Amino acid sequence: MLQRIIVDCRPAAANGLVGSRQAATGGAGGRVPSDAESATLRPMPGHSCRFPEPSACIDWPVVDGDVTLWPSAFDTVEADALYAELMEGIDWQTEDVVIFGRSQRVPRLVAWHGERQARYTYSGTPHEPLPWTPALSAVRRRVTTLCGFDFNSVLLNRYRDGRDGMGWHADDERELGRNPVIASVSFGDVRRFRLKHRRRPEHRLDLDLPHGSVLLMSGSLQHHWLHALPKTDRPCGERINLTWRRIFTTSA
Repeated sequence: MLQRIIVDCRPAAANGLVGSRQAATGGAGGRVPSDAESATLRPMPGHSCRFPEPSACIDWPVVDGDVTLWPSAFDTVEADALYAELMEGIDWQTEDVVIFGRSQRVPRLVAWHGERQARYTYSGTPHEPLPWTPALSAVRRRVTTLCGFDFNSVLLNRYRDGRDGMGWHADDERELGRNPVIASVSFGDVRRFRLKHRRRPEHRLDLDLPHGSVLLMSGSLQHHWLHALPKTDRPCGERINLTWRRIFTTSA
């Protein structure tokens, strides 16, 4: 049975996470956060973040878009194995992008995989897709099942330590369609993922994405919100992030 829950942003967190939860089908004591509130998902001291079913998900009722998180889309054994396979089996590359007319080295390693027609250009850099690997095919099947969307490509980012990061941006390129659907899969060390509304600064959302989690951004979110993975001085290990998307072509 699908377990779908919505976030209550009050500080009290008897269940071990910042922000208590209420089943979407009902339950006493919970409330939906107001539009002006922000929320952070992270383990409280002395607690662990555990969801027994891969299909258990959290919906954040944000304005101008949809955000859903599956904290345990992959169990620990699966996530560890996929992390190791991706670390060794992907041809990780450094990359330069054009920002405001200037070429800059991105602070992370990258790779682009997908179906043959899934050519993608962002920040002035064209990407020709490499073929699926067994690990990517396995992740794709799980993400497709959970999200109910047919993704044909994936951008892989490898953050080696806290000096690697991703600045504020939106995945709103024309190839991604009118309302892009982006599924972000995280393996490895936990890093803080941030979202903020473009025009309404009181609307923001900070998430510490667990190892083996899937975050879905959909609806009109990419038109109204920006997201980032900030650099950090906190000691941290490596993290692999896979952002699944569908590239639309003239022949698609």
